[in-house]
Amino acid sequence: MAHYYDLDPSLESKERLIEFVISGRKIALYTDNGVFSKSKLDEGSRILIETLLPLGLTGRILDLGCGYGPIGLSIGLYSPSASLVLADINPRAVTLCAKNAELLNLSSRVTCLQSDIYSSIEGKFDAIILNPPIRAGKKVTYTMYKEAKEHLVGGGQFYFVIRKAQGASSASQYVKEVFGNITLLARKKGYHIYKATNEATVSKGGQ
Repeated sequence: MAHYYDLDPSLESKERLIEFVISGRKIALYTDNGVFSKSKLDEGSRILIETLLPLGLTGRILDLGCGYGPIGLSIGLYSPSASLVLADINPRAVTLCAKNAELLNLSSRVTCLQSDIYSSIEGKFDAIILNPPIRAGKKVTYTMYKEAKEHLVGGGQFYFVIRKAQGASSASQYVKEVFGNITLLARKKGYHIYKATNEATVSKGGQ
């Protein structure tokens, strides 16, 4: 059975526009078969976006496992000084992401690229945002957690969402072991939003 994170170029394309409202603003994005949550904005992503927007993230931001881009592009719309890298292993998702960045007039500040976790990611970030692909398994998701720290500037922050029923307790404990700290920012509808800070050699520019 194929999953949204698989590379399956044979899957028939059927693009469509979906709409959702974030902080009173209607956002329309293209989705397609073979990408995560193709029919609507998933609840975890919505809660993550709504938790992050009031923080006013700036600087260089990575949306890892971006899918068609709802999280990173929403942040981009509300954070005009931020520059964003949106990365996914699924080439169809990356193509949609670039199309959606253009649709929202964000192409000048958004880079969409194909990457197997952090394999194609260059440089360090002020923030990394993740809605982990739980069905890909712990080997994948825990690598995403572990390697986030080395891709953050000093003082940079890692934000992620995970459902209580999908291992929020164990995942947050693991991230705490990696970073030495963790903060629960929000808990809603069974989803937990966490923040961890790269406290090593804190430098200017971190969130």
